[in-house]
Amino acid sequence: MWGVVVAAGLGRRFGAEKQFLSLTGKPVHLWAVEATRTVAAGVVLVVPPGREHDPHLALAADRVVAGGKTRSASVRAGLGAVPEDAAIIVVHDAVRPLASEALFRAVVSAVVAGAEGAIPGLDVPDTVKFVEAGVVRSTIERANLVRVQTPQAFRAATLRRAHASETDATDDAAVVEALGARVVVVPGEEGNLKITSPADLALLEWRLAVGSLAQQAP
Repeated sequence: MWGVVVAAGLGRRFGAEKQFLSLTGKPVHLWAVEATRTVAAGVVLVVPPGREHDPHLALAADRVVAGGKTRSASVRAGLGAVPEDAAIIVVHDAVRPLASEALFRAVVSAVVAGAEGAIPGLDVPDTVKFVEAGVVRSTIERANLVRVQTPQAFRAATLRRAHASETDATDDAAVVEALGARVVVVPGEEGNLKITSPADLALLEWRLAVGSLAQQAP
């Protein structure tokens, strides 16, 4: 089993390549790589073009490759560096640094049990509206909706076949779903926050600090 950690974003909206910023003294991407190693024999790190030869990044993973113009293109670049004999591939976003080992094992176990793919999902607590041009058109039944996270695990042959279409999507499950493959959902983690703004990074710093203090308390 191998992992692909996607860290190829340029961070234009954030104002920096957030995946390489420090989180309590350790780069964000390294948190994600180390978490992926809890289930993977090897890890491919996908980085922005031009960073693939950075010696510091080379130390983080078994293989480092340049990403593409879209997330899906970057995953395809990562898949190209995964050994052909890998039976299961786990794809994880570098900007979700606090995904637990238990979450990785949950998605992998679901694939081992027979699913083509497995993704973490969280309930949608708020009412969801479909809106066009600022006007509400309908209210969507939220009972069957989930907020999706990474890591996502897939049978390697299925993931490779799905990406051979060169389809672009916001996550790999969508590409696999297009094949008609069976993708199951396991419980996600509220703490598995995706860093999209400086406030998110600050929140993770705070959570780690509070957790450290709790562990030190008598």
